[in-house]
Amino acid sequence: MAVKIIAFVLMLSIVIPFGVYFLGKKTKKRGSTALVTNITAFFATLAVSTVIMFSNAFAAPAEEAAGAGLATGLGFLAAALVTGLSTIGAGIAVAASASTALGAISEDPKLMGKSLIFVALAEGIALYGLLVSFSILARI
Repeated sequence: MAVKIIAFVLMLSIVIPFGVYFLGKKTKKRGSTALVTNITAFFATLAVSTVIMFSNAFAAPAEEAAGAGLATGLGFLAAALVTGLSTIGAGIAVAASASTALGAISEDPKLMGKSLIFVALAEGIALYGLLVSFSILARI
């Protein structure tokens, strides 16, 4: 039942901004009105989903709740931290290496192969973090 409510609210948050855009007055502010409606509908969907998820609508049976302990919660936290921090690190590394690579390629096009290797190595950091988080989630 709760999933149907969330799906209905999500569909409304998609349909209402389109209705505001296509059925509204044909003015220059039509796009900004649709954008404000879309943002409002998104946060309304987020609020409704949060209320439903934190209510007792999805209460687990007593046997399953007894098995979920501190270790499971810390495992999820570790997986989230690994993914988030590795992605931030990869973003910083790609920002530095890609701008340098573009500068080097603009001066000498023969350096493209070498510079792409450094950019790919920087992006590999995010993939390694994702693999580690999958291995953590597999143990939970």
